[in-house]
Amino acid sequence: MSERAAPFHCPYCGDEDLRPGEQGHGAWECGACNRAFQLKFLGLLARGLRRDDGGGEAI
Repeated sequence: MSERAAPFHCPYCGDEDLRPGEQGHGAWECGACNRAFQLKFLGLLARGLRRDDGGGEAI
């Protein structure tokens, strides 16, 4: 896993015109809607993900 993962689209407008922000690590700027946002990894869930659908369709 890389230390710096890039978002694929803006969480506000959905556009892909993103560039790293000047505010520091995890900061991004959207050229389409002119918004700035910051991403932060919080950690792993202790229980993990659970599937309620039975795990998929049987073959």
